[in-house]
Amino acid sequence: MTTSPVEEAAALRAQLLGWAEAYFERDAPLVPDADYDQAMKRLEALEREFPDLATPDSPTQRVGSAPLSEFEAVEHRLPMLSLDNAFSAEDMDDFHRRVTERLGDGGAAYCCEPKLDGVAVSIVYEHGALVLAATRGDGTRGENITANVRTISNVPLTLSGEDVPPYLEVRGEVVIPREAFERMNAQARAADEKVFVNPRNAAAGSLRQLDSRITARRPLAFTAYSVGVVEGDLPGAHDAILQRLSEWGLPVSEHVQTVTGIAACDDYYEALARQRDTLPFDIDGIVFKVNGMAEQEKLGFVSRAPRWAIARKFPAQEVSTQLLGVDFQVGRTGAITPVARLQPVFVGGVTVSNATLHNADEIERLGVQVGDTVVVRRAGDVIPQIVSVVEGSTSDSSTERAKIAFPGQCPDCGSDVAREEGEAVIRCIGGMACGAQLKAVIRHFASRKAMDIEGLGDKLIDQLVDEGLVGSVADIFRLSQPQLATLERMGEKSSDNLLASIEQSRSTTLPKFIYALGIREVGEATARALATHFLELDALLAASTDVLEGVDDVGPIVAHHIRGFASDERNQRVISDLLALGVNWPTVTVASGEGPLAGTTWVVTGKLESMSRGDAEQRLRALGAKTASSVSAKTSTVLAGPGAGSKRKKAEELGISIVDETEWLAMLEEME
Repeated sequence: MTTSPVEEAAALRAQLLGWAEAYFERDAPLVPDADYDQAMKRLEALEREFPDLATPDSPTQRVGSAPLSEFEAVEHRLPMLSLDNAFSAEDMDDFHRRVTERLGDGGAAYCCEPKLDGVAVSIVYEHGALVLAATRGDGTRGENITANVRTISNVPLTLSGEDVPPYLEVRGEVVIPREAFERMNAQARAADEKVFVNPRNAAAGSLRQLDSRITARRPLAFTAYSVGVVEGDLPGAHDAILQRLSEWGLPVSEHVQTVTGIAACDDYYEALARQRDTLPFDIDGIVFKVNGMAEQEKLGFVSRAPRWAIARKFPAQEVSTQLLGVDFQVGRTGAITPVARLQPVFVGGVTVSNATLHNADEIERLGVQVGDTVVVRRAGDVIPQIVSVVEGSTSDSSTERAKIAFPGQCPDCGSDVAREEGEAVIRCIGGMACGAQLKAVIRHFASRKAMDIEGLGDKLIDQLVDEGLVGSVADIFRLSQPQLATLERMGEKSSDNLLASIEQSRSTTLPKFIYALGIREVGEATARALATHFLELDALLAASTDVLEGVDDVGPIVAHHIRGFASDERNQRVISDLLALGVNWPTVTVASGEGPLAGTTWVVTGKLESMSRGDAEQRLRALGAKTASSVSAKTSTVLAGPGAGSKRKKAEELGISIVDETEWLAMLEEME
């Protein structure tokens, strides 16, 4: 049956209003932003085509939602409007064309800023003192959240500097950085408390606490992006206003940049899109604003948005799709992980057909069943995950809704499974007798940061284990040309290259060897700390848990895993075999502290272009420096690449020297 425009518009309005109520008032989003944006775009198109359908209460005419009754209502002296969205380069071209037609200037200057995915707030200062803070609400009236905003650590209660206006309304975004969000949710899970879907949801819930003491415990951060009502003089350009706000002590984004012309806007968008996953906070696009305040005034506003600004959205990283089934994979530690089979969907720049469900506890928390419509999130190279079930969704007729049951035996080898006390993970107890575990162990052992055996890929590992040629990692060093010749796609040249790589890998370092062993919770940094502390492998393997806990980065849990690994007879045999087969490393000695950087401590953060962070740290240590993973008063210098966030900020607060990659490479050239 064909739906009329009137019926379609009415259905879209009802749907959008319901989604908006859940998003803004209950902090419980029902669908991804991409679904909301798509529905809004369709309703806007209908209302443009049929103007009589544009009712006064349409979501296209409103911003946000009405204030909650528990908070005092605040009337905004100047409405807090939202922005129109651009979803493509063509949309940006149209925006630029409209701007230039009205201004008569094809080279308009734009101030570019990351669009933080948080909660918009207004903060009012009178004679430099914070007197009021409010949510955006419906754009005209918001909620008085002054007590809560006063608890945010980077919001100044009193402005500093000169020429502070007698009345200044600052507008900005409240967010929770990613690392802080993960820590907060981990603590909530440990305490069997509610966990949040995403950082934006957590920030909104934190600001709506009636008890500000609860808000004070949440890791909120504020970033100013504009001003509202100001009684006093301000510069005549948006970027200069942001600079003035910074001088008065208000936090502004370090990624703000002013460019000329639409091509430069596209370049900025692409550059920040590449950095997106390294930023310490979530962003969902870029905001472009005509920089000149006189030009902004000339351009004016439409009903709910300024003509002089637009938000260009990134491709969706959360979308909804259907859960078709669940498979179970076995990792190198025996962990059995449920993997969702999904109706393929495009998210975060790729087509996703599988996503992790983590463990049985997560499945129970989500309340997810096969056949449900689920929300899938993907960020950069992170494995896609299911984050929620779409409320009220119904399954496709071809897929029955069914509960997800964990297997009683290992899906690979049939061994029993067990769940250790205090753990959420169910594990196969088969050890290396389990083919899936053995394959995962070999993949880790041969990886670049471990033994670095080039040519030993997944498909070849599968063949070696399935054909019985490799029963432990030590068997890798027993492989011969005739054995490899029996495998598919292993010609003489490929075999020779692999055997040469295996031979080369016999000479390694103690930190790499420790990491290659795959001890639970022992990453590269911990392996390096263990090697530096014990100097010899035998001393490490003989150490008690008490002694192990005396090593940097080693706590009770890691010490327990190391001790358990070292006392297992199967692991002892594998290590003996590896040493007998010629695996070796230079003797580790205590650093002499010699070199041009002796006595200094460096922290490397952000993404470097010329080398990995690990390589940079290795070069620093070779020059006599110590390296650390966090910034403190003991830090001498921070090497900051693009995307450096909280560590760079802390270094700035502590007055610690910061160098970029260009400066670092110049220093290397002088010292080496």
